[in-house]
Amino acid sequence: MSGNLDWSRLTPDSPKPVDLRTNQPHSARVYDYMLGGKDNFAADRKVAEEVMALSPYLRVSVRANRNFMVRVARYLASELGITQFLDIGTGLPTSPNLHEVVQRVNPEARIVYIDNDPIVLQHARALLVGTPTGKTSYIDADIHDPQGILDAAETQNTLDLGKPVALCLIAILHFIPDEQEAHEIVRKLLRPLPSGSALALSTIAVDAAPERVTSAVAAFNARGIASKTRTRAEVDLFFEGLDIVPPGLVPVHHWHPDAEARSLKDDEVSMYGGIGIKR
Repeated sequence: MSGNLDWSRLTPDSPKPVDLRTNQPHSARVYDYMLGGKDNFAADRKVAEEVMALSPYLRVSVRANRNFMVRVARYLASELGITQFLDIGTGLPTSPNLHEVVQRVNPEARIVYIDNDPIVLQHARALLVGTPTGKTSYIDADIHDPQGILDAAETQNTLDLGKPVALCLIAILHFIPDEQEAHEIVRKLLRPLPSGSALALSTIAVDAAPERVTSAVAAFNARGIASKTRTRAEVDLFFEGLDIVPPGLVPVHHWHPDAEARSLKDDEVSMYGGIGIKR
């Protein structure tokens, strides 16, 4: 590993380090490597390099998605005034993180991060520290257990589920190949959230470059990272019953683009994303 964990940030009362399972590739660490991060292992780098050899556009696509997350988080906090965030599939911290973005808008914003990779857990313990007036919590949990996420003490103690919450599912749903389960997870997570809550979502869509995207997803599956590509129309179904924010569900670099996003070519980005508001 060529990591940069700041172990000095862990106090004597911090939980003991967990088994990082360094011999098994994990989507969060593969993603970190594609972003140019350092907190990944040989198994993760091997998968990333093999898949990128087949689909060189992927590095651009994951960076476009990361930039989308920043713009979406800022929009949710500044334009919609949302102060509570449930971010599932957090991944490894790459500044600016979601809490940094939203707490710059409102220092009292409250964030719950959820992931199931042990190295993400170690980072979260040490690095995902919010403002004194806000609150940032981390849950070591799995998206396949949505009720467990909602019932967790960290969720209940950090968020007021009687007030609007932004449910952030950024680059996570393509790791749930079962279509029925994916929709049920989204429904269960949204069901207890009040009117005015938001679903912020991005996931792989095949429309941009069908052959290359299908090849990349097949390569991930062959290497033990279960993935699924969807059409734009299939992704749009996750927003059913919600009021989608203009410009709707679009390639992530077309969603309220900044200069970096506007510089990208459509066939370099396979991620679609958008925001829907619960009525």
